[in-house]
Amino acid sequence: MGKKYDSITDDHRSFIEAQKIYFCATAAAEGRVNLSPKGSDTLRVVSPTKVIWLNLTGSGNETAAHLLDAPRMTRMFCAYEGSPKILRLYGSATAVYPQDERWENLYENFESRIGARQIYELDVDLVQTSCGFGIPYYDYAGDRDKLREWESNHGENGIEEYWHTRNATSLDARPTRTERNN
Repeated sequence: MGKKYDSITDDHRSFIEAQKIYFCATAAAEGRVNLSPKGSDTLRVVSPTKVIWLNLTGSGNETAAHLLDAPRMTRMFCAYEGSPKILRLYGSATAVYPQDERWENLYENFESRIGARQIYELDVDLVQTSCGFGIPYYDYAGDRDKLREWESNHGENGIEEYWHTRNATSLDARPTRTERNN
């Protein structure tokens, strides 16, 4: 059932790009494992061994804290329509922040967002597919507008204040390096 690959094939890329929701898992050497659903057209396959993801402001910032301690990351994609499939990308990830030299080059791959706080680069060292026979069918009804509304209502200064007061540390009190001017 499951197969392993050294890189992302063209079929894998097509499957990844068709997904409306995907999941990101990270963990520091100690403490909680974080698993988050993601969407909003924020992921790009840039090569057979590299994926970038635009991280938007959210209720937490666990991924940033975890990567400062251990660069492991797993991305999971599931087929909710058509043939069953689960695809996982394993690798080492780094965070690129708005003040970093590489930000602009990577950021041009995405729609501009006030709440953009990091771009994560995942260097893929293993791609695994599995059957997905137990994944139910779901119909995509559309993206939610709530995050865009929230970003607009807070503005850039309000979002930076939110980062400082709500996103500066992880659930395990690890720093996240969130501010734009670090």
